[in-house]
Amino acid sequence: MPGEAIWRCGPHVIPLGRRTLVMGIVNATPDSFSDGGSYANVDDAVKHAIQMVADGAELVDVGGESTRPGSDVVAPEEEIHRVLPVIRRIVDELPDVPVSIDTRKPAVARAALEGGASIVNDVSAGADPAMFGVVGEADAGMVLMHMKGEPKTMQDDPSYYDVVAEVRGFLGDRVEAAVGAGIDLERLCIDPGIGFGKTLEHNLAILHDIRAFHHLGVPVLVGPSRKRFIGTLTDTDVDDRIEGTAGVVAWCAAEGVDIVRVHDVKEMTRVARVVDAIARPAG
Repeated sequence: MPGEAIWRCGPHVIPLGRRTLVMGIVNATPDSFSDGGSYANVDDAVKHAIQMVADGAELVDVGGESTRPGSDVVAPEEEIHRVLPVIRRIVDELPDVPVSIDTRKPAVARAALEGGASIVNDVSAGADPAMFGVVGEADAGMVLMHMKGEPKTMQDDPSYYDVVAEVRGFLGDRVEAAVGAGIDLERLCIDPGIGFGKTLEHNLAILHDIRAFHHLGVPVLVGPSRKRFIGTLTDTDVDDRIEGTAGVVAWCAAEGVDIVRVHDVKEMTRVARVVDAIARPAG
């Protein structure tokens, strides 16, 4: 389709705008806020990824360091040990599926990209400038996310004058920095970082005005899955937030968000497809 928007990620060319893409989460960690420890075993992690793709995921995101509020930093060597066997197996089993490495460390990103990953999902938006070089050398895709502070302290009374304007401004600056470092604009994606240094009110304001982020000219990814603000709104524990997550995914699909990053792929794919049929009719 001439003029169709795309996201280039290594050898993959991902069409945008036809429907809401679903990115499935594989946490190869013992301590992630939602499913920590469930997929620390390589076989279990790979089986989970295969099932998510069968359930509708078009991308798979593998992480080896929890970034939940209060989490500690993991050494790069340990993070690589956790994720690399998983990534290699997923790429071998699912060669047509783009695999993302969720890391803020250039050494981990390099190992993952050499192991077959094609996207770097960096919650620090390239805070370590070496990350841009790693991504550029591999012609990988990159997700630039907004986070206020560090995971250990990001929820310690975060404040903004205008959260939407500040987050959008930050992401615009990071897009410019990445392009300035030699990464093609078609390889970049942004994530406003729901739950990363933000209160309930901040998260709701960002979601309410999510269309404002499209003006930066790159795909928009939102990761609302099972987040604390949903628990606050629905008075539910982390394992009982599927309906609340579905509400956010439906809103994102209706508002033109390109990618949603979720744990519950089967259910969220169904939600997105119904909303897409209404909001993005074929033809």
